[in-house]
Amino acid sequence: MQQYTVTFLPDNIRITVPAGTSLLEAAAWAGVGVKSTCGGQGTCKRCIVRVKDGHVTAEGNSLPATMRAKGYALACRTQVAGQVTVEIPPEARLVEHRVLLRDEGPAAEGKEKEDLLGGRPIRPLCEAVRLRLDPPTLTENASDWHRLRGALRRQRPDEDFAIGLSALQELAEGLRRADWQVKVVLTSFNTTGQVIRVAPADAPGVYGLAVDLGTTTVAAALVDLERGEVLGQGGTYNRQARFGDDIISRIIHADTKEEGLHELRKAALASINEVAADLLAKCRVAPEEVVAAVVAGNTTMSHLFLGLTPKYIRLQPYIPTTAEYPLLRASEVGLNIHPAAPVLVFPSVASYVGGDIVSGTLFTRLGHSDELVLFVDIGTNGEMVLGNREWLMACACSAGPAFEGAGITCGMRAMEGAIERVEIDPATSEVRVKVIGNTRPVGICGSGLIDALAKLRRAGILDRMGNFMPEKGGRRLRRGEEGYEFVLAWKEETGTGKDIVLTEGDVKNLLRSKGAVFAGIRSLLKTLDLPQEAIDKIVIAGGFGNYLNIDNAVEIGLLPDLPREKYRFAGNTSLKGAVQVLLCRDAWEEALEIGRKMTYLELSVGNLFMEEFVSALFLPHTDLELFPSLIGERKGGSNSWPGV
Repeated sequence: MQQYTVTFLPDNIRITVPAGTSLLEAAAWAGVGVKSTCGGQGTCKRCIVRVKDGHVTAEGNSLPATMRAKGYALACRTQVAGQVTVEIPPEARLVEHRVLLRDEGPAAEGKEKEDLLGGRPIRPLCEAVRLRLDPPTLTENASDWHRLRGALRRQRPDEDFAIGLSALQELAEGLRRADWQVKVVLTSFNTTGQVIRVAPADAPGVYGLAVDLGTTTVAAALVDLERGEVLGQGGTYNRQARFGDDIISRIIHADTKEEGLHELRKAALASINEVAADLLAKCRVAPEEVVAAVVAGNTTMSHLFLGLTPKYIRLQPYIPTTAEYPLLRASEVGLNIHPAAPVLVFPSVASYVGGDIVSGTLFTRLGHSDELVLFVDIGTNGEMVLGNREWLMACACSAGPAFEGAGITCGMRAMEGAIERVEIDPATSEVRVKVIGNTRPVGICGSGLIDALAKLRRAGILDRMGNFMPEKGGRRLRRGEEGYEFVLAWKEETGTGKDIVLTEGDVKNLLRSKGAVFAGIRSLLKTLDLPQEAIDKIVIAGGFGNYLNIDNAVEIGLLPDLPREKYRFAGNTSLKGAVQVLLCRDAWEEALEIGRKMTYLELSVGNLFMEEFVSALFLPHTDLELFPSLIGERKGGSNSWPGV
């Protein structure tokens, strides 16, 4: 087949691809990130690029004729037909996300150093035993493994020991290079200790890798298992994003494309291995010194990571292949650490309540609480757990990817150039924004969208149904192609040369997303016949939640109107729970128990959720009695112009 070179500007990256390859695929192969919320279906129109030179063919290019005349095209619908040069505009570029690692923003305010173990003693998944062996002689001629196992048994008489092939292959030379003074790295499940690695007695420490495999981002932590410390953390966007922003798009890709499942698994592994390699380089740790890994992700991400078909997760009655995953080794999974390192994947509860929520429940010790706690993780899905030491009930609602910027005209993920805070002067309707990276804005992310809704409502520019009020909007409210739109930033102020707007359609999309989350919370409470005042504490988890302004979230009806002192930010609890398991094998047993005992509420059964959802499609809600602080003069959270 004929091959052609594609050059991507402004990076000046070249790649040779077969004729007929889409520009979106070519960009992915070249490592150039291009937005594609819909996974290449041609519906989201985020992958708009400009063909500067060369030959292409277009299929179903739905861009206006004026844009096509200037060379603009949808990358997913444009195929290479010759040598071609393509420019990726700033608004179409998929750059590095802001990944929540250490607590930031509201989560970090007034917070002392967090207890990684939640009061548990250190009992790491892998530990080192230092031994001095007698070298063999003509009369003491036992095999190397027999000699090592005997020494281990003398030190730990209640355990038996086994060794895998990779460690056995290195054993003979390793013992002799170390002059029979060795550090044996062991992992133990039940009563059998598995030898992972045999190294010289003075070799560096024993390390583990904790991973939060999110739909949008991948975060990891490198942990010193002997000292009980996190050495470093890192993160990046999930490389699966080119197959769609949400898990349903990715499930469809895995099911309908011949190599779809393999492509998604490969992308997940590439994301994890990239973060791990960066961490190891920064901390000066060799890959073979990382002897354990723990991965937390939602049910679909866990399936894709392991190459399990997620097909039936989206089909009624929504059944995953498994809720508990086998003990694996790094070599069979594909992680670039010690090949014999055990890899644990957090158990799921159901198709839409996964290991990330189990990990968060473990870390926050919700199952040990005497108080009634609501745990909420808001992302592409809204997942929540309500309970205490007596019981735990969970549910998940499809909030949609609006809070990740998808389906919003100028929406984007939390990355450089995203508007994250909005202030609107109620007297003049003028706007001030805060932008990630303190650069020119190119779009608006989830926390900025919530701010914008709350401030537009407070200024009277939006009514309770999410309609713009023309008499209130000033010069920034205008008629666009699809009705009224409000200008958040003029084109002279942006990094794209285009106005950044919030349309009436965007508002309706956001109302559906926030309504789904609040309806999920209300469904849990009503199922248990509890008023929302019965909640003693609300824990907000996840990267999006970490930057949330609680007053604004309550004002739009996303979260319950309860005293603000009941709210707690917990940060990336998925990653923190994985760190706990690395440092304490008892925590792993507790995680398995949480997965088994948590009750799952399926919101698609019956009419309760839909009734609550319809009632929540207003600002803040049809029932204002649920939002007492918004009745009359608003209490808490000023609309002051300074200090965005």
